[in-house]
Amino acid sequence: MTIATAVSIGMRLDLESVRVGYGTRTVVRELDLSIGAGEILVLVGKSGCGKSTLLRAIAGLREPSGGTIRADGDVVTRPSADRALVFQDDALLPWRTARANVELALRLRGVARVERREQALRWLGEVGLTGYADYLPRDLSGGMRQRVQLARSLAGSPRAVLMDEPFGALDSQTRAEMQRLLVDTWRAHPTTIVFVTHDLDEALRLGDRIAVLGAGTLRAVVEVPDPREPVDRSALRSRILESL
Repeated sequence: MTIATAVSIGMRLDLESVRVGYGTRTVVRELDLSIGAGEILVLVGKSGCGKSTLLRAIAGLREPSGGTIRADGDVVTRPSADRALVFQDDALLPWRTARANVELALRLRGVARVERREQALRWLGEVGLTGYADYLPRDLSGGMRQRVQLARSLAGSPRAVLMDEPFGALDSQTRAEMQRLLVDTWRAHPTTIVFVTHDLDEALRLGDRIAVLGAGTLRAVVEVPDPREPVDRSALRSRILESL
């Protein structure tokens, strides 16, 4: 299998009257949202509004206390390799090299050992890390570790990538580079992306649509005209701020 065919086309995600909570406290309630196959949907909202909790429910890591989450029509009841979760913390295994971290995802997908090394090197090349395959995470910068995490996530052939503020800890220049890399990689290997951020400018740079959460409810879903094109979005930014 080549890199060009390693990532499947994106999946559709449907949330129907979803309610998620901690103990007796409801964090997200009665949320209805559909996410199209191959779409980049960005979830924005203030801290504590339920963005990360909702993302974990979509990943199958937290069971809704009400409603249903479906992936291509199938009810989500547990984690799946089809839905990769990317954290702000790169979550790399510190004793594995960059290549070995990517190879782990390939092994879990059942790729033969003789093919794993070649595919891992290709994925590292896709994210701009040619020449860094044998580096341990401790020897890489924060941005480089996130590149490894992105390569590892995509190497697992997911149909949806769920990203929880993955660039939040990076400096502004590295963050902009990672945003461009994410879009370029998504264009080459279309998947569905659900991206959580509290940064509205980041949301406007990345999303086809922006879902605005507030106090655990969906306040608005905003279409982004000409997504990812360098156009003035000040009016749209103001509209979303009003929803927040």
